[in-house]
Amino acid sequence: MRRPKSRAVRKQQKNNELQEIEILNEWIESQKPESGSNPLSRDPLKSKSPIGRIVDPESGAVSFSRYAGARKFYELPLSKRTKNGLEGGGFKKMTDIQVASLPHALCGRDILGAAKTGSGKTLAFVIPVLEKLHRERWGPEDGVGSIIISPTRELAGQLFDVLKTVGKHHNFSAGLLIGGRKEVDSEKERVNELNILVCTPGRLLQHMDETPNFDCSQLQVLVLDEADRILDIGFKKTLNAIVSQLPKRRQTLLFSATQTKSVQDLARLSLKDPEYISVHEKAVTATPSRLQQTAMIVPLEQKLDMLWSFIKAHLRSKILVFLSSCKEVKFVFEAFKKLRPGIPLKCLHGRMNQEKRLGIYSQFCESQSVLFSTDVASRGLDFNKAVDWVVQVDCPEDVASYIHRVGRTARYLSGGRSVLFLTPSEMKMLEKLQAAKVPIQFIKANTKRLQPVSGLLSALLVKYPDMQQLAQRAFITYLRSIYIQKDKEVFDVTKLPIDEYSASLGLPMTPKVKFLNQKEKRETESEKSSLIEPKIYDEENESVIPKEELLVEDVKENRGGKDFLLKDDAPDVEGNTSEIGDIVSATRVLKKKKLKINVHRPVGTRVVFDEEGNTQAPLAMLADKTSGDILLDQDKKNDFYKKMREELKQVDKEDKLLERQRLREKRIKKKMKLKKGQREEEDGEEEDDLSGSEGEPDANRKRKRSKIYFHSDSDDGEKEEDKAGSASINAESISLAEQEELALKLLNSMHS
Repeated sequence: MRRPKSRAVRKQQKNNELQEIEILNEWIESQKPESGSNPLSRDPLKSKSPIGRIVDPESGAVSFSRYAGARKFYELPLSKRTKNGLEGGGFKKMTDIQVASLPHALCGRDILGAAKTGSGKTLAFVIPVLEKLHRERWGPEDGVGSIIISPTRELAGQLFDVLKTVGKHHNFSAGLLIGGRKEVDSEKERVNELNILVCTPGRLLQHMDETPNFDCSQLQVLVLDEADRILDIGFKKTLNAIVSQLPKRRQTLLFSATQTKSVQDLARLSLKDPEYISVHEKAVTATPSRLQQTAMIVPLEQKLDMLWSFIKAHLRSKILVFLSSCKEVKFVFEAFKKLRPGIPLKCLHGRMNQEKRLGIYSQFCESQSVLFSTDVASRGLDFNKAVDWVVQVDCPEDVASYIHRVGRTARYLSGGRSVLFLTPSEMKMLEKLQAAKVPIQFIKANTKRLQPVSGLLSALLVKYPDMQQLAQRAFITYLRSIYIQKDKEVFDVTKLPIDEYSASLGLPMTPKVKFLNQKEKRETESEKSSLIEPKIYDEENESVIPKEELLVEDVKENRGGKDFLLKDDAPDVEGNTSEIGDIVSATRVLKKKKLKINVHRPVGTRVVFDEEGNTQAPLAMLADKTSGDILLDQDKKNDFYKKMREELKQVDKEDKLLERQRLREKRIKKKMKLKKGQREEEDGEEEDDLSGSEGEPDANRKRKRSKIYFHSDSDDGEKEEDKAGSASINAESISLAEQEELALKLLNSMHS
């Protein structure tokens, strides 16, 4: 058992730390690189040159070594605790992004860092976070000092592991806050004591909204890993809500393989003169140099055949397969698992619970297997630098997504290979990748080695009925993923062979796709509207006449409405009836189209005629005619309006009474129908044939229904049913008046 340190030892350690912090601050301030400079362009330090504080033996002047351009971690102004953590983790030499960004980040400047995948961006922001809090002597009582935000849970877990390794010798408290966990209440109790939070946006916002006394007002450093993904539309509202609760005086570090330069995004984060560091901006390629990239044309209906053949040919490799939707991942995983290709299979998607996701991630890192995944695994994940192949079965949505996907292999100094399946309609993506400096090679697929799997899938769907529903969902979600893409040059759902694709999944029939039917309907309607609205020309001047003017002119000239009834060869008609028909049909407003109201349209007026047929102004019958002008008597006008109001009230009462009677009769009929149905069920009569539509009787036989008769002398409305063998009452013996009387008694008894 280790003896506790004495008070004197602790005091000495504290004094040493204070002295170290003072020296570090002087070193950083004295050798601060110029804003906008690139430390990577400077020469490295000589091997035997002094590091840190240098005292001139002759003059006694104190100076410090240059750290801009340093290539090794011990040459940087870092604390002893951080250097011990780096040494323990095996980190000695810096990568390009670390050489370029760390001198600026240690000065407290905002950073926009962009570098290829697998280039060591994590250490480029973990070290500044630890050093900033160390120099500020941050403790548990100071609360949250730094927040590191990651777009996915797996990446957040990976960042937390690196933080634990490098910050092992520091006394900071750190926590991993990610979704999918049930221990939210225990997190709420301890989150205020944490100094560094590694989190996903959703869980952080949840704590900001729900955790009492959660305070970020003293925040020193905000880090966004995979910043372009966090700043996009998917996280826009969440990030805005988070940033609104953070102090503006802070250091902000943004890192990604595909960085944003949007002024709007940078303004949202309140960046102050950020240093834009893109170490591979002038590189020949946008992807790692040790990555071999290929693309091939694979028809949509042969994609699963090609994937199966590829897996069977690489049974001793670690393969990462990207698909576009969760349902696709589930179906392909379940189907291939039942077909047993001879290699362990795993799947990873956003719908899985957190414990399972982390378990699959760690299993895939350790063993040779095939992992089917959505884009949830496309960013930041390292997989122990051991992924041999990245197979993109579905085309990525843009060049940035492609770069992040293939970046899961060829990490740091290791090699890797990738293959991209493109349908004939997606060939435009190949041109875009080549334009973005992606060295992708186009190859032809070897169809001789293709092993068809569609027949096996059909047999699987018959054997396992629940698989059929999974296949239908995979089919629909894939089409939807293509349908919602913005880049219509690459993704056009109308060019896909839908029937052949559904057959390749093993489905006996092509499922109905609602959004495609709606799209086709809209297209046909737009075509019709373009045909309905022809251009109308003046034969003499050949100038386009506005349709509204033409219609108004037509109404004025044909006030009697007779011209519309004339034949085509009538001499006094300008133009033929087909033109008029076109004009009339053009005024028809199609569904889902907003009606544009013309404010200058002719407005209808009420015309009153006297006994001689002359037109009069409204209410002229109430006016006094003097000197040719019509003057209205105000009293007569008021009386007239009063009389009309009373008449309207009376008519309204009558209408309400009629409506009440109608509703009452409707309710009575409904009750009688219900009672009749209940009695028929009690008698055990057969129902309608289920093979036909509802309420449609069998055509081969007529269904006999029991007739209901009422006693003429029953006061309580008692009724008898006609049964086989029972004597029936002759309805003709009862007069019409008696029948009406019986019906009234029955109605009264039902409502009494």
